[in-house]
This record gives sequence, structure tokens and C-alpha cells, in this order.
Amino acid sequence: MAIHLPSLDSLHVGRYAQNPGQEAGSLGEIPALRRDLRAIADFITPGSRVFDIGCGNGDLLAFLKTERQVIGRGLELSESGVLTCVRRGLSVRQGNLEACLPDYPDRAFDYVVLSQTMPFVDDPARTLAEILRVGERGLVSFANWGHWRYRVNLLLTGRMPTAPTDGLPWASPRARALTIRDFQDFCASQGIRVLRAQFLDGQRLLTTAWASNLLATVAVFELARKKD
Repeated sequence: MAIHLPSLDSLHVGRYAQNPGQEAGSLGEIPALRRDLRAIADFITPGSRVFDIGCGNGDLLAFLKTERQVIGRGLELSESGVLTCVRRGLSVRQGNLEACLPDYPDRAFDYVVLSQTMPFVDDPARTLAEILRVGERGLVSFANWGHWRYRVNLLLTGRMPTAPTDGLPWASPRARALTIRDFQDFCASQGIRVLRAQFLDGQRLLTTAWASNLLATVAVFELARKKD
């Protein structure tokens, strides 16, 4: 017996909840943001300096520039993503985050965003340390493997569920499984302070934080370096 897992649409992995074939528009055409990106945007103070790592087509940056008047910069690995950002008038550099982050000076930004990318980085401790060196705050979102549907599916089938962020089978390249509790414990072990968090079940914001590891499909954290 298989338990129906949240689909890609319910997790809204794309930067926008777009219709099929819909292309990102100019800065003046801002559709509704995916729910976890909206949570990230709500954490950001207007007029801030923002660095979006793995910015894709520049959806969040475009929204922040229009709605929050931020000074935005981006880093994106794919050439297609960079070209789309440039066409939208966004300042985006092409490159790998682990290679490029050391190029930036300390506290160059108020916020550094890492959305749906943490499970894929080779060295999470080093990556978070660099994020909190380059920025005053880190804003991290990821899909939660601790959601009850994944637990029940594994219990009943004896097989690993497909990755919540890509829907690919076990043998395919995939993310490192990560739960909210894993991430909280990891931050504590690294001396990283969790300032705020929001937990989402699809489009719905959870108000029961104590049950977030069981009920949330996506988590959003605001992080800061340990106190000097």
C-alpha cells in the first residue's frame, strides 16, 4: 500500500507557481510568489542588500526589487537562468556557490538567501559559515523529509520515498534527505542562531510549531552567526 505523497505542484518547487509554459516577465510583471519565497520576502526589510544564491530565473530578486526596493544580487549555476535574469535587468553572476562565496567580503549583504538548495550542497557547515560571513542574516528554505506522509510511505512499502524536491526515483541523482529536526540540531552544533522560522504545509502556514517536523512540507529559517 502506497501513501500519496505531496506532488511537485503542492511543494511549489519552481520559483513561481506558474502555468505550464509561462515565462518569467520583466520587473514590471510580478506574478504571485511561491509560498516559501513569499515567507522569505516577508523576512526582508525594505531597502536591504540581498544576495540570492541559486536564484534561478530571478523570480525572488524581481519581486524584492519591485516590492521591497532592495539592492539585489544573484548567483546562478545555469546559463539559461543567468540569461533570463539579465534580460529582466537583474544583476546576476554565473557560478557555483561553493567556489564563488569566498570571493565576497565580510558582511557585504544584509541577507543571503539559499532557497531549496541546502540538501544539495557538498559541505553544509562550510556553506552556512560562508553565508553568515557574507551576510548579516541567512534565509534558508528546504523541503521537510520528516513530513508524516513520507514516514508512513516508508513504513508501509519498505522503500525510500521519491525525493520531495524532484520526484525522481531512488537510483537517480538526488538530494540528501533532510528534516526540520535535523536542521535545527545541525544549527545548534555549529553555533548558528535561529532567529525566526516559518513552517508551511503546501500553501498553508502552520501555527503549531511543536508539530512542524511531522506536519510541514517546507521550512523557512532566518539564521545569524553566533554571538561574539
